[in-house]
Amino acid sequence: MTVFVAWSPAGFDDELVGEATGPWHEVRRVAAEVLLVDADETLSKVYHHLKWSLPEDAPLLVVPSDGPGKNRGLPAGTTSWLRARTE
Repeated sequence: MTVFVAWSPAGFDDELVGEATGPWHEVRRVAAEVLLVDADETLSKVYHHLKWSLPEDAPLLVVPSDGPGKNRGLPAGTTSWLRARTE
């Protein structure tokens, strides 16, 4: 299982959040423009599924995360969610 961090200034549809249909187990919103994606699938599959949900010209960055990193001000439970999936 890999957690991917996805960013797009266009923001993401609410339908992607939670246990949604897609190449993942769960999607967690960190901000309107940032998602955490818990998936067994490849970076390419996750990237393309997210890309297809955005306007055609919207920038998109998707990268794998190897841990919770350093953060603050995230929604309640986000650090615990990350730790449970990456440690």
